[in-house]
Amino acid sequence: MRIISGKFKGSAIDFLKNISTRPLKDSVKENLFNILIHSRKIGIDIYKSKVLDLYSGIGSFGIECISRGANKVTFVEQDKKAVKILKKNLIKFSVLDKALIVENNVKKTLTDVIKKKSEKYNIFFFDPPFKDNDFVDNLKLIKTLKLFQSSHIVIVHRENNANDNFDKNLKTLLVKKYGRSQLIFGTFI
Repeated sequence: MRIISGKFKGSAIDFLKNISTRPLKDSVKENLFNILIHSRKIGIDIYKSKVLDLYSGIGSFGIECISRGANKVTFVEQDKKAVKILKKNLIKFSVLDKALIVENNVKKTLTDVIKKKSEKYNIFFFDPPFKDNDFVDNLKLIKTLKLFQSSHIVIVHRENNANDNFDKNLKTLLVKKYGRSQLIFGTFI
């Protein structure tokens, strides 16, 4: 795994080798960022953005955002081994000052940490385990708590054959499929 572009372009990211986490493949990540930067449908600038990286694992998405100039990334991950590697990656790139790591489940983090800090984000990245369907409730919770800036994007990484229903929470702008993965880009409605 590596950083695709920006300040840390080409640098390797340490990752976890186990069956409970699934790192975002470099090819999917590269396509994701190409869409973020070049698609007229998206309209979000990564530079100076505030990013909420949910189910962040080892932090591949959020660190890529920092490399490309994001102002702050909040990483939410409950797997202790993944958090250990995430911290190691942030130290490796000397970017702890641009990061907040919350070692907890997503729902508890949204209600107990982020809501209390009155944080609002403009980039949301959901990368839940493929078998997890509770993440749709967390999507709804972000909408209900109004944790988003007026100009924002929500990116969901799911398995290609997932049949998630976002209609009540997201306006889908774009869906792209890559092998086993699909990326859904949308905004809160």
